[in-house]
Amino acid sequence: MTTKSKLMLIVTIMLLGLTAATIINIALNFREYSINSAVEKSQMAANIVKDGLTAHMVNNMMDKRQYFLDKIATNNNIKSLWIARGENVISQYGKGLQSESVRDDLDEEVLRTGESIQKITENTKDTTLRVTIPYKASTPADSTDCVSCHNVNRGDTLGIISMEFDISDMRNSGMITVLKILGINLLFIIIVLVLINYYVTPYMNLFSNLQSGIKKAYRGDFTHEFISKVGGDAKSVVNQMNSLFRKMQETFGDIKYNLATFIPQGAALSNDPLHEAKTIISELSDIYKFKKTIELDGSKEEVYGRIIDILKLKYHIGHFAFYEVNNVTAERRIIYSTEEDNICFEKTNKNALNCRAFRTSSVTISTEFPNLCKACSSVDINYVCIPFYINHDISLTVSMTSNKIEEVDLMKKNISSIKHYLEAAKPVIESQILMEKLRDTSLRDGMTGLYNRRFLEEVIDKIMSQANRNNDTFAVMMIDVDFFKMVNDTYGHDVGDKVIVALAKILNSSIRDSDLAIRYGGEEFVVMLHNANDEGVMSIAKKIHSEFAKLSFDVGNTQPLQKTLSIGIAKFPTDGDTIWKCIKYADTALYEAKNTGRNKIVEFKPDMFKSGDEF
Repeated sequence: MTTKSKLMLIVTIMLLGLTAATIINIALNFREYSINSAVEKSQMAANIVKDGLTAHMVNNMMDKRQYFLDKIATNNNIKSLWIARGENVISQYGKGLQSESVRDDLDEEVLRTGESIQKITENTKDTTLRVTIPYKASTPADSTDCVSCHNVNRGDTLGIISMEFDISDMRNSGMITVLKILGINLLFIIIVLVLINYYVTPYMNLFSNLQSGIKKAYRGDFTHEFISKVGGDAKSVVNQMNSLFRKMQETFGDIKYNLATFIPQGAALSNDPLHEAKTIISELSDIYKFKKTIELDGSKEEVYGRIIDILKLKYHIGHFAFYEVNNVTAERRIIYSTEEDNICFEKTNKNALNCRAFRTSSVTISTEFPNLCKACSSVDINYVCIPFYINHDISLTVSMTSNKIEEVDLMKKNISSIKHYLEAAKPVIESQILMEKLRDTSLRDGMTGLYNRRFLEEVIDKIMSQANRNNDTFAVMMIDVDFFKMVNDTYGHDVGDKVIVALAKILNSSIRDSDLAIRYGGEEFVVMLHNANDEGVMSIAKKIHSEFAKLSFDVGNTQPLQKTLSIGIAKFPTDGDTIWKCIKYADTALYEAKNTGRNKIVEFKPDMFKSGDEF
């Protein structure tokens, strides 16, 4: 039902209610007036009867009283009139005429109580008013001395006068009057409704037009043109609304278009674009704060920690793993996991190409197809895996898991938003990778690719702290090429560089990932073996020594060049309580090897120190 229809219905009901109340009031008043008029008429007729009967009695004409009563009834339009004697009069004068007897209970009650009674009898044809009035004894003071003729006291009931009036005409007149009033009211209602319709319709049309425009605006469409035939303030409001909508369309249209880039493709748009814009702007604000925060972080690992916090605190993901993938080697490193057991097979960490998300560079959702990713080791858990390319060197993968479909649905809705955070982190991570490369370059020897002495100086304290905390041991080897200066002087620096590079390759191939090989300076190298026993240390030293001795270097027309190594060994914490001391002691053992003929492996002994040379 339209607003206009509702208004017309309400006004009609109110007017009909007012009409009904008016008619009821008039009908009741008219009825009361008719009854009161008939009662007054009966009182007058009763007084005439009383006076006439008294006159008849005084003049000894009582035998003529019935004629008198009939005349009174006829002249006063009384339907019927009769009198009845009381007990005192009957005992003194007899019952009187046959017509003067008590006719019903109403007569008896008035004779008994001495009070007038009125009764209305209605049916479909007519309406009758019955009035019975007592005839009481009076004294000379009342102008008629009844007590002198009757054996009664003043105020005793001598008899009753009963009359019946036909008031049907009054009822009919009342009904006609009520119908006239009803007709007038209905005509008034019609006129009022016509006037309301005439004057209200333009406002209702304006209201409907406003509603249409607001509904369009709710959907983000501000192109609606407001139209009104109403003048005055309403016309001013319409002009202001049109001006406002034009400005909103110019402003919000561009905002909506720009914000659409942040809505995932294929996602259902909200029915409330203003709320949608508010949500997107709020997310952009959060992403901006996130980006400003990570720009001040000191390392890539700190940035990863921020992303993990976002997954936990913003998206409330209870089960997930965060990986870094080397795009060159396809090795995958786990950064963080909420679970002890990985849902992927171990081979996936060694070769990330087994991961469907990484291999296809697309989001993998387990609910889309049974057993979608062959790298997943669990068949009972649903997963959403989001790959994200950072640069040529690394990619990231977020693997979210749940055994509840509703949680997976929520993860799917958050995919685009999570990518926005990863996109915001991308330039910062790239910058951190570049800084790591630059730093790594400054800590590596450009010729051999081994760490340099500066690296050792930076990490030695961390290595010491970790060793003391974990009770780790280190064997330090100081390695030097015998008569290396002669190689440079005789064959040139190119040959010398080949010797250095060849030695670096042997060191790299001879040690474990947990060990360190460092170009300490010139032809000197330091090797640190982590948690190696005495036999293992000596075995690696001999391997390095023998493998290098097997090498031959082409130096032109002469015989190929072969070189030997001298190696000094010291052990932490057996020989020294700091690694720096062990490096010094290994250098002392190396010096001993050179002084005793070179091309040998020498372990540090305390007696190698000359007096005053102890570190």
